[in-house]
Amino acid sequence: MSELRWQKSSFSEGGAANCLELATDPTGRPHLRESDTPSSVIVTTPAALGDLLRAVADSEIEAVRR
Repeated sequence: MSELRWQKSSFSEGGAANCLELATDPTGRPHLRESDTPSSVIVTTPAALGDLLRAVADSEIEAVRR
């Protein structure tokens, strides 16, 4: 498998390891991980990721802050 190119969230705090990172593989499947646990990766579909993002944007799911 080719190396994934991870992008950090625009909401990340500088160099802190506390943000969501996203990459896509050559087939277009999204991969998600938290920067403080980079070995734990969630692979999903574009449709499922879109549903999650819409639910968060519509406040159906509340963001948890530490």
